[in-house]
Amino acid sequence: MLMQILDEKNAYLILAMDELEALIRSEGSDPLYNLTRIQEDRLKAPQRLSLLCVLREHEYLDMLDSSTRSTLQRNIITLGDYSTPQLRDILNDRVALAFSHGTVSASIVDLVAELAASEGGDARYAIELLWRAGKHADASASPKILPEDVRKAAVSVYPVVQKAMISSLDLHEKLFLLGVARHFKQTEAAYISMGVAEDAYAVACEDYDEKRRGHTQLWKYVKELSALGIIKTEPSGPGKRGKTTLISLPRVPASDLENELSRILHVKKR
Repeated sequence: MLMQILDEKNAYLILAMDELEALIRSEGSDPLYNLTRIQEDRLKAPQRLSLLCVLREHEYLDMLDSSTRSTLQRNIITLGDYSTPQLRDILNDRVALAFSHGTVSASIVDLVAELAASEGGDARYAIELLWRAGKHADASASPKILPEDVRKAAVSVYPVVQKAMISSLDLHEKLFLLGVARHFKQTEAAYISMGVAEDAYAVACEDYDEKRRGHTQLWKYVKELSALGIIKTEPSGPGKRGKTTLISLPRVPASDLENELSRILHVKKR
């Protein structure tokens, strides 16, 4: 009936089936076999039906019978994870649809896109992160989404920074992180320079009567904290004088991190 209608209308159909795994799991090979063989009795007729099958795991094709699998495996295009620029484009489209003008800055979109890219380029995660950040901004009656809202959203989606991880840090790693958390709590900026982070660390050292460590040692702390996923680092971009390292705190709210570090350091000080 389908082919008859297409013939009558002189039309062509591209049938796109997303999440093909679900069809394979529930129905096996039969539906795909019938669709791939629908042209066999129409040797002299135009090929009016083409299939576009989308699946996350290529291994699901192994569950099909050999004849169906051989037909579907003629042309396979493997798509990689979404990149940060691609995620940025997706998020900008969603921002235009879902948010009031001026409530989501370019730096917030960049922060969400980079965080999602670091989690495997998952667009659904990026969209949920943006949505949850908007909810946090609404709850605090903020006129726009702030980096702290994104950090709170990241924790609510994937609580990646555990208290045990924070407790195991070296004393001066804790102090450096405390300074960074305090600074982010007081600013709307998504990133701070290494120099600003060092100044914030120096203040934390004064508060706890500790002699500050030198730049080389602090740089080692930054690399270790980045490897643990607590902070994120990247080189400064164009438009800034000289080269420096930019630090962000994408996965944990600055206020929560400050409270936990203050609690741990207070216990140690006693």
